[in-house]
Amino acid sequence: MVTRYHPLLVGLHWITAVLVVAALALGALVMVRISNTDPMKLEALRSHMTGGALILVLMLIRLLVRTQTAHPAAATTGASALDRVAWVSHRLLYVLVLAQASSGIILALESGLLDVVLLHRHALPADFWAFPMRGVHYVISRMLIALIALHVSGALYHLLIRRDGLLGRMWFGGRVVALFGPRATSNRPSSKVKS
Repeated sequence: MVTRYHPLLVGLHWITAVLVVAALALGALVMVRISNTDPMKLEALRSHMTGGALILVLMLIRLLVRTQTAHPAAATTGASALDRVAWVSHRLLYVLVLAQASSGIILALESGLLDVVLLHRHALPADFWAFPMRGVHYVISRMLIALIALHVSGALYHLLIRRDGLLGRMWFGGRVVALFGPRATSNRPSSKVKS
């Protein structure tokens, strides 16, 4: 029986999680405060775009690894409604991360950002909100923030309230527990005689 996710999937999960949070923080907390005429905006955009491209590649690899590897049985919260929320929210995380990366690519194409950031031609647009995809990118980012908060809340629920060791499934270590083995025979009486 598989008790943990594949080590590659575990690594991809944690690396992607850090990158997604960093990209969201850079976009929502840092870049929004920098004027498009400030040279720092270009550097922030370069980091944001590089991170977004890396997230997209890692998420696609993660999807491939997930479909090709065995994983633990579905977890339970003890309540069918919460189990359904968990099932939907996990899939929605994949959808939203891929949608966010895609909307970023479309926004970069719409605004000519690739020429500015990669080729150092032209200047940044005066206002990214002039492009339709900027609103989509914004809305998806806020949905992702809310979904990540839900995901962390669920993890804390399992860690602090249920105390069921669920988080261990997304960590490194042995993946397979034998159905029959030393534990199955541990109830046999000892052949040693007590004195």
